[in-house]
Amino acid sequence: MTDHKIGTREEWLAAREQLLVREKEHTRLGDEIAQQRRELPWVPVDKEYRFDTDDGEKTLAELFDGRSQLLVYHFMFGPSYEAGCPTCSSVADGINGVLPHLHARDVTLLLVSQAPLEKLQTFRRRMGWRIPWVSSAGTDFNLDLGFSSTEEQTREWVAPMLDQLPPIADRNATETGTDVVGYLAESPGFSAFTMDDGGVYHAYSTGARGVEFLMGYYPILDRTPKGRDEGDAFQVWIRRHDEYESE
Repeated sequence: MTDHKIGTREEWLAAREQLLVREKEHTRLGDEIAQQRRELPWVPVDKEYRFDTDDGEKTLAELFDGRSQLLVYHFMFGPSYEAGCPTCSSVADGINGVLPHLHARDVTLLLVSQAPLEKLQTFRRRMGWRIPWVSSAGTDFNLDLGFSSTEEQTREWVAPMLDQLPPIADRNATETGTDVVGYLAESPGFSAFTMDDGGVYHAYSTGARGVEFLMGYYPILDRTPKGRDEGDAFQVWIRRHDEYESE
């Protein structure tokens, strides 16, 4: 027998009305935060970053592809990786299909990683994604934005807490074909840039759980009776879409 609270339809309606009040408050607060996000000061990007792309080397300005807004997902695929991070792969699954809608709103969206372009192209073909993916290998782009670090920097902060890392770190390190230090030299992130009067500006960045808005399955799971149902095994269940045993 279930240990969850059981009630009548009338009790459910009363509780649902109470919850709806908080849900509306949450929506309005989200609108306010979105406005505050847009009001952040823009920072000029003066450094000359060059990326390897399917169409040759391009500058950050050229990645806008004729639009005035550029969104970048910092995908965890470092130089020592043999495959993309499973969690980042689940993010790419979700955003791959929204490209036409973003383009219609003057927005270019792409992935950027530290691994060589050939590795990225091979993995993208496996996953069947259309989203552009560029390599920042040889540039400081990811490091300057705080989503990559050198092996030495990573080892320095990882070493004292190896026994305290969540299970997802070791699991994803194995799944990407590297060690924990190599894996954690990268971190997931999202950055927004804008172009105005020929100048490129950094408008916004977020990382860690801040990228959950890109993980479309989480808000869906949040509305199921069991929720995310992860317990202490945060994200360990996530696989690349062609690796689940059954659907």
